[in-house]
Amino acid sequence: MHKDTPKNILIVEDEVAIADVVKEYLAEAQMEAVLLSSGVDAATTILSGAFDLVILDLMLPGIDGLTICQEVRKTSEIPIIMVTAKVEEIDRLVGLETGADDYLCKPFSPRELVARVKAVLRRTSNQMVLSNESSQRLVVDPERWIVTFNGVNISLTRREFILFEILHSKPGRVYSRAQLLELAYDHDSDVIDRAIDSHIKNIRIKFEAVCEWDPIRSVYGIGYSYDG
Repeated sequence: MHKDTPKNILIVEDEVAIADVVKEYLAEAQMEAVLLSSGVDAATTILSGAFDLVILDLMLPGIDGLTICQEVRKTSEIPIIMVTAKVEEIDRLVGLETGADDYLCKPFSPRELVARVKAVLRRTSNQMVLSNESSQRLVVDPERWIVTFNGVNISLTRREFILFEILHSKPGRVYSRAQLLELAYDHDSDVIDRAIDSHIKNIRIKFEAVCEWDPIRSVYGIGYSYDG
C-alpha cells in the first residue's frame, strides 16, 4: 500500500526545550522536523525548498521572525505558523500583514500546534487545487455588485458583497473583526464586531448552496481571510 511522503517541517525557535518537544509531537504525527535556533540564516533555509511548512518564533537572536516572514513572502508562499510569547502581538502582526498563515501564542499545547500544522497543510493543499479550479470560475464584479461562481449568481446583500470583496482583494491576508468593521462600515455606524460573524456566516451559506465551497477561512480569536 502506498504511503504519503512525510511532511518536512522547519522549526525556527531559540528555546531548544520547546523545539525538542514540538519535534517529538510532530514525529508522532509522522512528520519530520529540523530545528534552527537563530534567525540569521532562517530565510535562506526556508527558501531552500526542503520544507513543507515553517513554525517561526517571533523573537529570535540575530533576525526577528517578522523580518524573516516578510523576506520569505517576497518570493515564496510556503505555509508559515508564527509563534509569539505575547497575545497582544498577534493583533499587531495581523495588522502588519506579515503573510503568516496562522498565529499561536505561548505557552501552547504541543497537540494544538500539531493540529494547526495539519490544518494549514490541508488548507494550503486544497488551495492549490482551488487555484486551478474554483478561483478561475469565481468572478467578483464591483461595478455591478455581482459575485458569480461558474456563471451562477451568489446572491449577496450589499454589506455581504463589501465584506467579501475586501477579503477577496487580498487572498490569504487575515483581517480582524475590528479591521473589517472599519473598512466595511461608516465610522459613525453603531455596529458591533459580532455583526461581521453574522455576515460571514450568511456568505458561507450562500456559497455552499451554489457550489459546496467555503471560500472564507476563520482564524480562531482573530478574524477571517479569503482562501480561494
